[in-house]
Amino acid sequence: MKYFSTRGGDELLSFEETVLTGLAPNGGLYIPEHIPQLPQGWQSKWKDHSFVDLSVEILSLYISPEEISQKELRALVEKSYKTFRHPDITPLKKLNDKKFVLELFHGPTFAFKDVALQLLGNLFEFFLLRRNARKGKDEKPERLTVVGATSGDTGSAAIYGLRNKANISIFILHPKGRVSPIQEAQMTTVTDANVHNLAVKGTFDDCQDIVKSLFADHEFNKTHRLGAVNSINWARILAQTVYYFLSYFHLRSQLPADEQIEIQYVVPTGNFGDILAGYYAKRMGLPMGKLVVATNSNDILARFWKSGSYEKVDTNGGHLHAGEGEATAPVDGASDGKQAGPTPSGGVKETLSPAMDILVSSNFERLLWYLAYESTASPGSSDSDSERRKAAGETVNSWMAKVKNDGRVEIPVGALELARRDFLAERVSDEQTLETIRHYFGSEPSYVADPHTSVGLHAAQIIARNNTPSTVQVVLSTAHPAKFSEAVTRALEGASNFDFEKDVLPEEFRGLLDRERNVIDVEAPQVVLVKKVIEKFAESEAESAEVPGGSV
Repeated sequence: MKYFSTRGGDELLSFEETVLTGLAPNGGLYIPEHIPQLPQGWQSKWKDHSFVDLSVEILSLYISPEEISQKELRALVEKSYKTFRHPDITPLKKLNDKKFVLELFHGPTFAFKDVALQLLGNLFEFFLLRRNARKGKDEKPERLTVVGATSGDTGSAAIYGLRNKANISIFILHPKGRVSPIQEAQMTTVTDANVHNLAVKGTFDDCQDIVKSLFADHEFNKTHRLGAVNSINWARILAQTVYYFLSYFHLRSQLPADEQIEIQYVVPTGNFGDILAGYYAKRMGLPMGKLVVATNSNDILARFWKSGSYEKVDTNGGHLHAGEGEATAPVDGASDGKQAGPTPSGGVKETLSPAMDILVSSNFERLLWYLAYESTASPGSSDSDSERRKAAGETVNSWMAKVKNDGRVEIPVGALELARRDFLAERVSDEQTLETIRHYFGSEPSYVADPHTSVGLHAAQIIARNNTPSTVQVVLSTAHPAKFSEAVTRALEGASNFDFEKDVLPEEFRGLLDRERNVIDVEAPQVVLVKKVIEKFAESEAESAEVPGGSV
């Protein structure tokens, strides 16, 4: 299996090169040259597989055994998931006969991103150690400078996946004051010498833009050998496809064998990576209905499915539920109790679900490539597959250029209809998020949802109105509620039977906010300031690097 850029070009990379490169030199994201189909008899052969077993089976469809042998792959997978607190890794919890929650937060940082980043960290280390073992004793060992942006959970998950790894330095940018206190503490209390936290005065999109600029700077990238941990890295998407399969088997095992159901996955999403993994699982052959995109008031995705316009700011002056046409309030309550509104840097709204406070969804570009590729097919066309791929790359390149230059792009009707074939979309306000947390806490069984999971649960309620009786919903629960204590406490402060410390707070979080911090303040969202930090520390040996506090 080879991988190529969504923006075209002749470059074809191995899996190893794809993982280590992260973002393509032309700014595109790597995708596989084809989506493999599931092997004959997979439903009977895999039905009793563990998460580790399924990971090996599914990853093997995308990774040549010449690159990573079955024995090596199993060892990597087992190492990656031995840190998880639940034996199923991603357990399925029943709320009622029509709704289940897929809990993805049982990894070391209590967030779904651990599933991918524990594996990615081990892949980085595996490839570098193998490369360096082949070098002569006088040759300089290869190192990787990992750079990432986070709106909350990616940063801590990446840090926990890469802390103290050989030949790797990691630099994580987060928007100062715009992640939850627990999320910030999880990142900044890690004091391993190869870990560097940068608190940037700006938004997540500012941080993400800086990271993309660093990768696009060919000289800087070559000098420091940049690696990506954000979901632009293909390995992250691949790792996340596994829990769709596990949940499918676990759900089927709880129902009569002859019961006919349609599974509908509902995914709270900002950067589109988690739900894109579901799209790949569906394209591979996993039976499911339409995937539901659940957004907060930063609703670029929900607006796309309504109008076909992919635009940074709502130019119509309001928000609509995609597919329903119901007007909603244009502004929601912010997490600090004030009214949220566009930030000076371009329209991101502060919400109670900050990991989804994103203006542009990077992974959406991968879906756009498939929409461009499929919509170019015409009856009787003599175009070869390579010609269609080339045309799709050119189309996506032009679309993304319009987003960058104009802030928006209008997708052709044919491509939009293809998107609507596989997806539905809903927008959820902060008020609805709080109401939903209260509702499920007061339900039987009682369930405490974090605000992102609540966005998914509320979107599921809206979509369920039009579902068939055979539809069963699986809502992806992306984070432990303790990571967003302010929102959960605000929602449940009037509940007499709610005790946050007793019912929600894990032992691992106790005292976390009081620990020593390891953070560098970056006073403006400027690439040059971040470069200075990387240049200062990246060349130092990881084991001896020192990261003082202060600012730049």
